[in-house]
Amino acid sequence: MGLLTGLLTFPLAPVRATVWAAEQLAAAAEREYYDPAPVRRALAELEQDLLAGRIDEDAYDRREDELLDRLAQQERRERPDERRRAP
Repeated sequence: MGLLTGLLTFPLAPVRATVWAAEQLAAAAEREYYDPAPVRRALAELEQDLLAGRIDEDAYDRREDELLDRLAQQERRERPDERRRAP
């Protein structure tokens, strides 16, 4: 960036910094949401709750379906090219 460009765009620096920070937060949230480890951990805890009698089988089935759907979504996101090649 040249000196003149830097001087002319200096008033926009706070906006650029805010946009950058928002992009970083969005990227971190996306990485955390699509991380399969917490989902697998939640599935294991859910099974422990069922075995210990803390939840009934209907609640277990509902929550398990939600978690398995989320895992499937994560796998589809990791391998988008395989969906296109499938007949």
